[in-house]
Amino acid sequence: MLRYFLIVIALLLGSPVIRAQSFSSTTGNIPDDGSAVRFDIPVSGLPAQIDSGFGLLSVCINIVHTYANDLDIWLVAPDSTYIELSTGNGGSGQNYWSTCFADSVSTFISSASAPFTGTFRPEGPIYVANNSQDPNATWQLLIRDTYPFADAGILTAAAITFGANPPMGLLFVSSDLPILKINTNGQPIPDDPKVLALMQVIDNGPGIRNHPSDQPVFEGAIGIEIRGSSSQTFPKKSFGFETWDALGNDLDTALLGLPSESDWILNANFTDKTLMRNVMTYELSRNMGHYASRSRYCEVLLNGQYIGVYILMEKVKRGNERVDIAKLTAADTTGDELTGGYILKIDKTTGTATGGFTSQHPPTNGGPAPLIQFEYPDGTTLLPQQGQYIEQYCDSFENALYGAQFADPLNGYRRYIKLDTWVDYFLINEFAKNVDGYRISTFFHKAKDSDGGLLRMGPVWDYDISWRNADYYNGSVTSGYSYVFNYSGDPFQVPFWWSRLMQDPFFRNAVRCRWNDLRTNIFSTPNLHAWIDSMAIYLDESQARNFIRWPILGVYVWPNPSPLPPDYPGVVQELKNWVAQRGAWLDANLPGSCIPTGLSENPAWNEELAIFPNPATDETWVMNSENGNGSSIVRLYNLSGQLIREHRYQDDQRNIRVDLTGLAAGAFLVELDSGGTLKRTRLIKL
Repeated sequence: MLRYFLIVIALLLGSPVIRAQSFSSTTGNIPDDGSAVRFDIPVSGLPAQIDSGFGLLSVCINIVHTYANDLDIWLVAPDSTYIELSTGNGGSGQNYWSTCFADSVSTFISSASAPFTGTFRPEGPIYVANNSQDPNATWQLLIRDTYPFADAGILTAAAITFGANPPMGLLFVSSDLPILKINTNGQPIPDDPKVLALMQVIDNGPGIRNHPSDQPVFEGAIGIEIRGSSSQTFPKKSFGFETWDALGNDLDTALLGLPSESDWILNANFTDKTLMRNVMTYELSRNMGHYASRSRYCEVLLNGQYIGVYILMEKVKRGNERVDIAKLTAADTTGDELTGGYILKIDKTTGTATGGFTSQHPPTNGGPAPLIQFEYPDGTTLLPQQGQYIEQYCDSFENALYGAQFADPLNGYRRYIKLDTWVDYFLINEFAKNVDGYRISTFFHKAKDSDGGLLRMGPVWDYDISWRNADYYNGSVTSGYSYVFNYSGDPFQVPFWWSRLMQDPFFRNAVRCRWNDLRTNIFSTPNLHAWIDSMAIYLDESQARNFIRWPILGVYVWPNPSPLPPDYPGVVQELKNWVAQRGAWLDANLPGSCIPTGLSENPAWNEELAIFPNPATDETWVMNSENGNGSSIVRLYNLSGQLIREHRYQDDQRNIRVDLTGLAAGAFLVELDSGGTLKRTRLIKL
């Protein structure tokens, strides 16, 4: 068996055996208790150091296991360098057989299909071991069964091969982006728990290049772990980390100009080859008037090795600079204090269990009702009274929405939700054609009644497989709606909320009116194309390095739709084309009307005044670009021309707030009088 195995290795390497030296591993059982087992690979007789001239070329394995997907496989060098070969791949069956890992091939094991017979690119580069260390010692193959007490396995053969001129990594000298350097002291980064690491942030300011050797603007301890669900199978991992003090406690820190906090995310965006989709969606949402995660691009070095372009992002979290709702304490069990400070989500249940409750009504498609999970406070700190309150509030909303009088403005669903947030959430999901929309990575929250109360959708989250980046559920098609989810076999269904809301003419009209307004500015095709082009210019240098490290342009990465553009300009143009076509389809097909009765019949009322948001609930803002010679006057009229409200402001106020509280829902006329210069537009009050 061993002789045959070494012949296979030689054939896969494409070189005569005499030019490569292979060393065999011990073999044995792979336990099924969640622990890691190490198999020794003694190495001797090689040069005293391995580097670009002579070094590690490949690793080959044979494993018998009924469910290879459970296995995490690493190679550990004598100097404790960990090389991630394959984690969470393999599928069902004996699929690691005559499987070799080498940096010289282009197909990542995570992008291939089982069984894995042949040579594949490992999830972590092999060349990191060729760091001038002495190879003449014991190497180890580390294997862990991540799903204990289901099935065991056997390592029947393994070998590592050394030879001349091994492929080496990118020489990273400097960047026009900030640089994050993370050192785990050789520890692999697990899914959980977080491991201690040292992080340095190098950012010399706009227009100044950054070098790995430059003085850091931040240096401190972090706790870091792998994050994500399906994205954990990608070779380029996303990470979650906390900034820590010397005792391992959370330490609020401002990073790359973002507001001070302790919880952060480094998003890999591996499947999104534009590297833009999340950043674009969050910026759109912020421009619409809502909180969404702020972000900064950077390039990352992990244990001295370049791992590509990442996005430093804010984690969804309660806080004055994030989801700005009150902090719930153990004393908040009655009265107004009980009514707010909740963040809820509909999501997969991977990761830390948060607790929650099940929706009271089934999805339109049937299937399991969504689990509404507690995000803040989570299930470990939420008091019974608090959990009961927010569950009962959501039940009341669902019952009102499900009931026969759901569209009644006083007794229907509108008494429970802040409608403009639901309208905007609907529009951004539909524009993006988000295949996960409404049913996964969906957050909503509730403030105290004294702070406005009501269920508010958002913040938006996780859009890397939207905007034509999914080859399933019609995610790449420019027509159709994401809320109309016709896939009954999926365990994650869209709540009935959205189809029911779209049965209400008032909601449809609000959606249509808001869409029309957004298409004149934030959602306009020229605006989006300009943003995409500017970001492509900004990333031009760094994306080239990223795709040298991760050579996936023109290569299928789940769930990229076909055709696959072969270069970065191609994937950028593909996004621009789709955005234009999707916007045009929604222009032509979005239901509802935004012409209130009688409003269009009065030619004196034009639409030259910019207000935002529109439709609005409690307030709107008038954009004042005129000099009012001392004061500006905002007047609010009903459709009969009666003056409802009048506000006077100093002329240096460019953004003028208009209070809409206490007004009945309907259409109004807004007039700005700046020193006799009149501008007018129409407003929908929700």
